[in-house]
Amino acid sequence: MNDGANRDATKRSARERLQAERERQKAKDKRRRTLIVSAAVVGVLGLAAVVGLIAANTGKGGSSAKGGPVVVPSGATGKDALAIQAGKAEAPSTLTVWEDFRCPACKAFETNYRDTVHELEAKGLLKVEYHLVTLIDGNMNGTGSLKGANAAACAQNAGKFAAYHDVLFQNQPEETSDAYGQNAKLLELAGKVDGLVTPEFRACVEGGTHDTWVKKSQDAFRKGEFRGTPTVLLDGKDIFADQANPLTPQKLKEKVEAAGKGAPGGGKASASASPSASASATGKSSSGRSASPSASSTRSTAKTTAGSSGADDASPDHTGMPMDH
Repeated sequence: MNDGANRDATKRSARERLQAERERQKAKDKRRRTLIVSAAVVGVLGLAAVVGLIAANTGKGGSSAKGGPVVVPSGATGKDALAIQAGKAEAPSTLTVWEDFRCPACKAFETNYRDTVHELEAKGLLKVEYHLVTLIDGNMNGTGSLKGANAAACAQNAGKFAAYHDVLFQNQPEETSDAYGQNAKLLELAGKVDGLVTPEFRACVEGGTHDTWVKKSQDAFRKGEFRGTPTVLLDGKDIFADQANPLTPQKLKEKVEAAGKGAPGGGKASASASPSASASATGKSSSGRSASPSASSTRSTAKTTAGSSGADDASPDHTGMPMDH
């Protein structure tokens, strides 16, 4: 009987030890799972914090905060040196133009007003301050607006901005095409401007020397809350604001000439006007090629011209000029 009792006690003791070991193992497994879950939660929260910090920092300073230091083109003027000026600095009237080299409505404006603007520049009555932006890159994707603007800034360094500016608009690709995103295309078109393609110009274009400056100009455009491109101001006033009485090249000429009647020189052609502007006013570009037809032969309003220049799909703006948004 004692032997049976001992065996039963031994079995109970073994079962108890096994049960106790199982409980310890369960507790150990539970602690391990808790640690794993806690570590995963900490990792997710840490990743979320990092992503949030990156997103927050991305929004600070705008696009000009990226891409290195701002390299200002030679002779850039205006607030933060974000404008490239054409014409005589002392001209009594100022035309401020916000443009995108991929923007078809900008091409329509240039086609309609180019010769009148160059004529007034050559007379010393008008100077133009060009602000280059990258609106279409953001709307249609690509880099053609940015690279085209950088190349134009590189041309400014060579004193040939006006001529190259006109060439880029005269050869503008379809809005959906990012042809100007290829440096080879920009260099090819630069060959239409005498003496522009030099090792310095090529290095400037291929190196994106003024990319950050262009991005800063885009930031200024965005902060200015303009409705679209082109935005064109004559002495600070939107030239397309009055839809009932839209401005035409002839009316622009009359306004500028009237403002310049009391100016020194009496509106006579200025020898200090840029060569490219003077050449364009006589129907020739600085490369010796024919400039676009005279403004007097184009349609009378910017809106009509835009429609005949392939910009029909641009959204009509309150200015009466089709604009890209």
